Amino acid sequence: MYQVPATLLRGPTVVISPLLALQQDQIANLNGRGDPALRAVRISSAESPGKQATALAELRSGAAKFLFITPEQLSSPERLAEVRALRPALVAVDEAHCISSWGHDFRPDYLTIGHLIRSLGRPPVVALTATASPPVREDITARLGMRKPRLVLSGLDRPNLFVAATHCSSEDYRWRRLLTLLKEADPPGIVYVPTRRAAEDLAERLSEAGFPAQAYHGGMAAGLRHRRHEDFLADRVPIMVATSAFGMGIDKQNIRWVAHVALPDSPDSYLQEIGRAGRDGEPARALLLYRAEDMALQRFFNGGAPDLKELRAVAALLHNGPVTRTALAKATGLGPRKVATHISLLEQVGAVTTGPRGELSVARYAPLPDQAAREALAEYARYQAGQRSRSDMMRGFAESRGCRMQSLLGYFGEQLSSPCGHCDNCRGGTSEVLPDDGPYPLHSTVRHSKWGSGMVLGYEKDRMTVLFDDVGYKTLSVSIVKAQGLLALETNRR
Repeated sequence: MYQVPATLLRGPTVVISPLLALQQDQIANLNGRGDPALRAVRISSAESPGKQATALAELRSGAAKFLFITPEQLSSPERLAEVRALRPALVAVDEAHCISSWGHDFRPDYLTIGHLIRSLGRPPVVALTATASPPVREDITARLGMRKPRLVLSGLDRPNLFVAATHCSSEDYRWRRLLTLLKEADPPGIVYVPTRRAAEDLAERLSEAGFPAQAYHGGMAAGLRHRRHEDFLADRVPIMVATSAFGMGIDKQNIRWVAHVALPDSPDSYLQEIGRAGRDGEPARALLLYRAEDMALQRFFNGGAPDLKELRAVAALLHNGPVTRTALAKATGLGPRKVATHISLLEQVGAVTTGPRGELSVARYAPLPDQAAREALAEYARYQAGQRSRSDMMRGFAESRGCRMQSLLGYFGEQLSSPCGHCDNCRGGTSEVLPDDGPYPLHSTVRHSKWGSGMVLGYEKDRMTVLFDDVGYKTLSVSIVKAQGLLALETNRR
């Protein structure tokens, strides 16, 4: 998507990409074409200082056109200055959904990409992702500071992918259902698990059961991860048992199946992961094996709220004048990741402003530190409510007796009026043709007396999905909504 405009612009294109393995695949693809106009280089922790200097020299001379880099690399003031001196003509944010899915938690530098782009001189920006629900799209455009962006959407339905979900009453039953899939389906395939320990344990258990498997997760040494990634691409590993760290942007056409042995955290993650199967257009399978206990695990992953005293301390230090993130971390005794998260929350409530070189200052008309901290905490609670609603939607998908693709695409605001014909419920005869329209038009704005304003995303039998600004996704009974007048149609459409 970014390669064609990049060749038409004078100056290099900076590709901000989350994973080194993904970057390596894309670089190999570009350089493998033998076209000097498409030459790509990378600056990362995997390159020596000498190779990094050579990459910059190639970009300055025009010998290279694309620079692949992570947000963490760009967050270094010295590195940012070097990239700014290249005068990039375009910034491409690849796998842009990571801004929402990773930025609020374990990679907060994703939340600073908008500031980094401004520091580069505000070149044109393109944000790319295979799946993004309406709130994720809004988060991406807001975080990147995109002004009236042009939104290009394509259909998400994959007719060659058979989608199924099964409730498992016990871990033993989940294990036996997984073995059944492996006996029926051809390799290669991916089994997604929720934790690093689960990846190691399940890979070993599968191998002992006669299904050779390897584990992949973010806690492995970089060299081992790279070898496992390459082995899977070359069909030397028939089954990869992995956390969500594996597979993003993977360019492998022949994956025949994807299995989940725990409930994913959201439909966003789920659609991303099952979308790695059957990219060659041939039949492929996606199987979700879930238990009620999976929801408790997701709540644990969501973690606790930020500490009010820490937020107040960070907000107070900003009143002493411009300060760097490093100086804030030193003054407060907090880790860089926690400082970045706190700054992001304070920024959202108008308490922080970031200068052209990344320096932090108290914003004009900012609330006093105590008030800023409390408003930031309220903003975090709102974010967590949205996350919980996504988990609830994932559970609703798993438990649905209707067409699964109608349920899944409705979450993304895409209405599929007829049953998809390629899910277990369609095959089982429990799916139904949906009415052409409901009591409220799709994508119309409605108001609830308690939950405020929301957007109608879709209908499934007697249920409707509404995305509310303050509380996230809600699934409502259409008959009850109509009988009790729970929603009012707002005249100002979004």
